[in-house]
Amino acid sequence: TLARGDLAVIAQAIPAWRSGELQRITHLNDWLLQTRETSELRAQTGQMGRSLCNWLRNHDGIDAALLAHCEQLPPTYPVAFALAAAQLVAGIRDCLLTYTFGWAENMVQAAIKSVPLGQTAGQRILARLSQHIPAAVQTAMDLPDDERQAFSPMLAILSSQHETQYSRLFRS
Repeated sequence: TLARGDLAVIAQAIPAWRSGELQRITHLNDWLLQTRETSELRAQTGQMGRSLCNWLRNHDGIDAALLAHCEQLPPTYPVAFALAAAQLVAGIRDCLLTYTFGWAENMVQAAIKSVPLGQTAGQRILARLSQHIPAAVQTAMDLPDDERQAFSPMLAILSSQHETQYSRLFRS
């Protein structure tokens, strides 16, 4: 789902930010919000998007008009990440590789915290995941609009259960 959803949107949003296609950005952001099937998932991407916009506000070189548009959306994290990436000279592929490795690292850290899994085992898992990142990025870069998808019904079910859970170990 990552390659066919969030990564595909980032791959399309970076050039849209760079060329100032604000309607396209709004459309991509709306699509992402529609794929977040629970209030918990929408809150998560919204909080991360707002936090990244706040961080960007304190850095030189960010286009103030583009940042203002991003803040008005309200921003999803992938669209805010694409805005940050669009300000760099890095290519789209490198930006997607960075995003995906960060995602994989966060997933492994969550597993280390919630499962009796040591750091060494976590590093082995991350190394194996890393081998698949370039293919996922290529899939995302090649995906046309009408083939984007975020079909993960079990994630929606578990998120629905999780958002009403009494206590949590850590915010996910």
